Amino acid sequence: MNNDMAQARDAAAALDGGRQIGEVILDLQNISLSFGGVKALTDISFNVREHEIRSIIGPNGAGKSSMLNVINGVYHPQQGNIVFHGETRRDMDPHKAASQGIARTFQNIALFKGMSVLDNIMTGRNLQMKCGLLAHALYWGRAQKEEIAHRIKVEEVIDFLEIQGIRKTPVGRLPYGLQKRVELGRALAAEPSMLLLDEPMAGMNVEEKQDMCRFILDINDQFGTTIVLIEHDMGVVMDISDRVVVLDYGKKIGDGSPDEVKNNPEVIAAYLGTSH
Repeated sequence: MNNDMAQARDAAAALDGGRQIGEVILDLQNISLSFGGVKALTDISFNVREHEIRSIIGPNGAGKSSMLNVINGVYHPQQGNIVFHGETRRDMDPHKAASQGIARTFQNIALFKGMSVLDNIMTGRNLQMKCGLLAHALYWGRAQKEEIAHRIKVEEVIDFLEIQGIRKTPVGRLPYGLQKRVELGRALAAEPSMLLLDEPMAGMNVEEKQDMCRFILDINDQFGTTIVLIEHDMGVVMDISDRVVVLDYGKKIGDGSPDEVKNNPEVIAAYLGTSH
């Protein structure tokens, strides 16, 4: 998989004329989060640059998902600041995070299993819908035109993710790998500027992982979407990431390029293991 992902990134960069990493758009400053007496995150600082793929790694219980929940406002840290596009706040509100262009997938799939693929992805357009519920129920005039426009966007996402053949299939009937792709599609339908991916390849076989890696690289290269990624597959992380931050027991123990991180003795001891 390593060579395939490296070749995909090189090919995408060649077509794009070289991907440009921008300025810092998200700066997490001295974030600490506790639940009762349990410290989930302790004094963690790192930033995310525009257009990059920023991975967060660490063993189970390291605080990775908690950090994503801080970024999009599910959890509110007791200490520290979040600076997003120059605006400083102690915590993020989930609705405001979504309205400002932050979309999210989850470690455990959170889809409407009885609804079709198309309808699930359509829910990702909710924030863009301006007409009220009654207008959409009547499906007339401006509401009709709005829904048609949103469905066009959803069909574009379906084409991009190569799931045209299952667009009318109830999600609950799909294999796990395709459900993960549909969840990615729902997040993409919101047209985010920053995409938070919580273990998007967990439970996938090698072929499914290769497909998901390709889509992540294409989202980043073609759409310019900034991606913050949690992933346990170190081959994937090292191949597709621009920078990697490493957590262990809620503390930051490493931060830098993939090469810097994989050669960091503290990271090797805590996570990668000497065999790597």
